[in-house]
Amino acid sequence: MGNRIPEELIEKIQRTSDIVDVISEYVQLKKQGRNYFGLCPFHGEKSPSFSVSADKQIFHCFGCGAGGNVFSFLIQHEGYSFIEAAQHLADKANIELPSLPSLEQGPGSTISKDSEKMIEAHELLKKFYHHLLVNTKEGQHALDYLLSRGFTKDIIDTFEIGYSLDSWDFVKKFLEKRGFTLSLMEEAGLLVKKSNSNEEFFDRFRNRIMFPIMDHHGNTIAFSGRVLGDEKPKYLNSPETKIFNKSKLLYNFHRARVHIRKNQQVVLFEGFADVISSTRAGVEQAIATMGTSITEEQAKIIRRNVSEVVICYDSDSAGIEATNRAAKILKDAGCKLKVAMIPDGLDPDDYINKFGSEKFKLDVIGASVPVMTFKMSYYRRGKNLQNEGERLQYIENVISELAQLDNAVEKEIYLKQLSSEFDLSMEVLKQQILQKEQQKNRQRTPQQQKITTQEQPKRKPIQSKRLLPAFHTAERMLIGHMLRSKDMAEKVLERLGLQFNIEEHKAIVTYLYAFYEEGNEENVSSFLSKLPSPELQHIVSNIAMITLNSEVSEQELSDYIKQVLNHQKMLMIKEKEVEKIEAERNKQYKEAAQIAMEIIQLKQALKS
Repeated sequence: MGNRIPEELIEKIQRTSDIVDVISEYVQLKKQGRNYFGLCPFHGEKSPSFSVSADKQIFHCFGCGAGGNVFSFLIQHEGYSFIEAAQHLADKANIELPSLPSLEQGPGSTISKDSEKMIEAHELLKKFYHHLLVNTKEGQHALDYLLSRGFTKDIIDTFEIGYSLDSWDFVKKFLEKRGFTLSLMEEAGLLVKKSNSNEEFFDRFRNRIMFPIMDHHGNTIAFSGRVLGDEKPKYLNSPETKIFNKSKLLYNFHRARVHIRKNQQVVLFEGFADVISSTRAGVEQAIATMGTSITEEQAKIIRRNVSEVVICYDSDSAGIEATNRAAKILKDAGCKLKVAMIPDGLDPDDYINKFGSEKFKLDVIGASVPVMTFKMSYYRRGKNLQNEGERLQYIENVISELAQLDNAVEKEIYLKQLSSEFDLSMEVLKQQILQKEQQKNRQRTPQQQKITTQEQPKRKPIQSKRLLPAFHTAERMLIGHMLRSKDMAEKVLERLGLQFNIEEHKAIVTYLYAFYEEGNEENVSSFLSKLPSPELQHIVSNIAMITLNSEVSEQELSDYIKQVLNHQKMLMIKEKEVEKIEAERNKQYKEAAQIAMEIIQLKQALKS
């Protein structure tokens, strides 16, 4: 599996890569007892069944069965090969790995050579653009513009903002000189092919302030360029490519992840400019979609890392509509929602520039309200509630929204607000909501209802706990003790060998015997790296999470082994009974009597 990296280096990487720290970059974990729990990143769920053991350095999901060590988590979550997972962890721990042929791309590799070259070119240009902005005369006017807009040099360095020269071919020559294929750079979105030529290219970004866009691991995969003059468009973005998919990316997520965990909250913006401004204002748990409505996939990424989301979109009509759409998708993903309300039709960037950082933190983010409060405020805008017609329209709008709520307590609170403000009876308001709910149900066609019922089972269900047969439980308990004790493994080898009934268990103990024979000490995480398949890793991680007594009595060990061996005898009895019936049907009574004696002997052996 990892035999191209020396064993001592693999062990060193494992020792220095705490599994709780690594998984916390992807999943919000909370400590419960000895272990940490969070929402499984491998299947949809709203109640945490994903467990991480700091002691054993393993993880296991009691819902979908996923499990393993720090390497297998990255392999399953990121699609890395073992070598790539080791390289990723080694880089984080500043461990030097030897040059490995296995890192060269080949069949089955998760990252193509083309994608690697695309990322390499983006990383190179990011550094070059940044250098142009902060260190050259050519970039001085762009730097002056940013500083006049409130950007500090620290923020410019943090977000690695740059400047692209006012040239049609500088980047083309720059990349070509360094060995990059121009056609591939066009695929990467850095160059544009001339319409009347197959071999002529020019620079996509010219005379623009350059904002690099990173993936969730911090790799530069795209750019957004802001114009300095009156040229259109104001922002020019990289097209979607092999390495850049807007619907799966959250801007600044790689940088904000640590602040999201610290604050137990994420603030969602519409664009990267608002994220940069909010970070400048001290709101560092900030992320944004890439100029598009939030997708279900993005909502799931957010929910896996945090439960509370503050939506902070523009306060114009388009921003309010976008807030409503985002709230629905995030609510369906299981997020707890609030809305930061910005007055006067401003966007977050404008508000910060006008009123300052402290006011933004306290009066906007700090004063965020529930989604229903936001909607009620929206429906009040521009209405004269002293006017009977406008008042009735407002109440109608609010009741329509309340009819959508699932939480009965929340519904009751807002109904009481309406009842108190407009002197209406609760009975009348509840009747109105009931009518809305009935109307909504009537409007759903049979086809829509059919679609809804068909969609529900698509979610991967949490596995129900079932009572395992006695021999199955005994085998799991034996393996559990063998994982914890080399002495126990030797006892089981001597008395049971490979006579396990379940094929996967038989394979696991074979690898475990070999693991100890090689001189390894008890270490579940290291053992998991020796297993050849995710299926076996999942089973071992599940067994390793079982709570066991530290000491195993001779009686307990004998009982487990007896259960395992007895199952084999039970199978033999069933086979003999079938043979006996067959012999009797063929009138071979002497042979049937002999088989009956064998059955009696096997049953007596079960009792001994």
